Amino acid sequence: MMKYTIYMLRHGQTWFNRYNKMQGWSDSPLTPAGEEVARQAAQRLSNVAFAAAFSSDARRAIDTCKIITDANINKEHLHPTKLINFREQFYGYFEGMNSTEAWYMTLKPHGLTSFQEAAKKVGLDKAKDYMKAADPFHDAENAAEYWERINTGFEYLDGIAHENDKILLVSHGTTIQSISMKYGDGTFVVNAGPANSSLTTVVRNQGQTIVTDYARKLVD
Repeated sequence: MMKYTIYMLRHGQTWFNRYNKMQGWSDSPLTPAGEEVARQAAQRLSNVAFAAAFSSDARRAIDTCKIITDANINKEHLHPTKLINFREQFYGYFEGMNSTEAWYMTLKPHGLTSFQEAAKKVGLDKAKDYMKAADPFHDAENAAEYWERINTGFEYLDGIAHENDKILLVSHGTTIQSISMKYGDGTFVVNAGPANSSLTTVVRNQGQTIVTDYARKLVD
């Protein structure tokens, strides 16, 4: 076991982001603005000597990862790889719906009215459980299902990483927020989700996870 650092970046803005739609395992392309903020983030990270680069298997993450790696000092040695464990949360029946409406339907029976309120008052794991219960097909992920695949992803990275490696991982808003809420080092508050193309720093040390920086903006 060793210590290494994961540079966890949220993908650039997509059309579903722009239209405030639930975008878990469903996908939509990056907008022109999303591509531009990814390019700006790539320049800010260009001198970070990444040892490896990963993204979820969503097109929005794959495309953002390529933009980042194409500008990196180690680009000749980087071969971006899909890692499905770090997909976004699966919203089941609610995929593609208006986000505000979907979360209202999910949370109102529990005395909550928004995703932001749930994050502050009950935490994201409870919100995941509420969504699975509200899904008429019960296909949405609950907290146990979600963390099983995320933790398997961390274990995979443990198996390929070397001491002091810096690894790029392009993932998603709720996933980054969930990891940061669960494994934050206590120096920051995790209520709002990370901005597109913002950076969260995750240290894996002897199989333990600690988030040392959350949602740092790389672009103005």
